[in-house]
Amino acid sequence: MVAARARLLVAALWAGSLWTIGYVVAPTLFLSLNDNVLAGTIVGFLLRTEAWLCIGCAVVLRFLVMFSPMEKERKRTLYILIVAMTLCAIVIYVGLQPAMANLKEAAGAAGLKGTPDGRTFGILHGASQLVYLVESVLAGVLLAKMR
Repeated sequence: MVAARARLLVAALWAGSLWTIGYVVAPTLFLSLNDNVLAGTIVGFLLRTEAWLCIGCAVVLRFLVMFSPMEKERKRTLYILIVAMTLCAIVIYVGLQPAMANLKEAAGAAGLKGTPDGRTFGILHGASQLVYLVESVLAGVLLAKMR
């Protein structure tokens, strides 16, 4: 009973943090700050923190599931969800965010608007949003399967 509640709590923390940062905090920053560069910097920092939280939740959930008395098939499903969500976080944190940061740094004060690198940035940003959306949907599935 306690283990089941702990699993649900960690899954809820993971899902809730994803949803809050991605769909409440980030849009609010871009809408409320007059400086999109500043908003992007803050959101980037929050997403790096989110990636580490995701990895931590994944490790804890992996062990909570491993030592839980549940059916083999259910464990397998939960493992697949945990791994898929972790891969999403890693793709964003290790692949897409650094590439976007490099483009922004290379542009300097001139910015990316209207440049070929700006187009590349837009494509990487869109890919990042898509992967984040996939992770967010998987989080909902994980919560449903935890019960």
